Amino acid sequence: MSFDREAALEKAMLAFWESGYETTSISDLTAAMGVTAPSIYTAFGDKKQLFLEAMRRYVGDAADLKKAFVLAPTAKEAVARMMEDAARLYTGDATPRGCLLASAAATGSKDAADVRDAAARERRVIRTIIIERIESDVESGLLPPDTKTSVLADTALAITHGMSILARDGADRNALIAIAQASLSGWPDHS
Repeated sequence: MSFDREAALEKAMLAFWESGYETTSISDLTAAMGVTAPSIYTAFGDKKQLFLEAMRRYVGDAADLKKAFVLAPTAKEAVARMMEDAARLYTGDATPRGCLLASAAATGSKDAADVRDAAARERRVIRTIIIERIESDVESGLLPPDTKTSVLADTALAITHGMSILARDGADRNALIAIAQASLSGWPDHS
């Protein structure tokens, strides 16, 4: 039987998403992935490298998110779409509830500091994409010149991460979408 690396990585991603980085053991991973520990080490290095690769799989290509933000009619509509997509992802039938970035790397251990840093870097990439699109709307006159771009971006991210926690607590998709829509009412009116 041949080793399907992509299928194994998908299963590892789901295991980390469900239980977090530190609480997911190699034994948990071998059971979830249907492989032996030596296969994990051969294919991925160690648990940390496996998690980082699984996290990159979860996040996807930042260029795709950037393209979606550029193609959206406005920054507000781009953020609304991002939040609605998050609500669907966080409440999927075939995936764990919540967000892998928000929950799987939430840990206090010093040993996992680089894992937390890697997750924070991914969140900063998303933040930069949001800020750049808001700035573009300010420059083109779609938003007022005094728009606080970083505040809007940080609010969107805070709401999105809060939606992840609510999903873990059992909130349904419609409730999360309603929260996302309500949060956008604080955006400045177009000029």
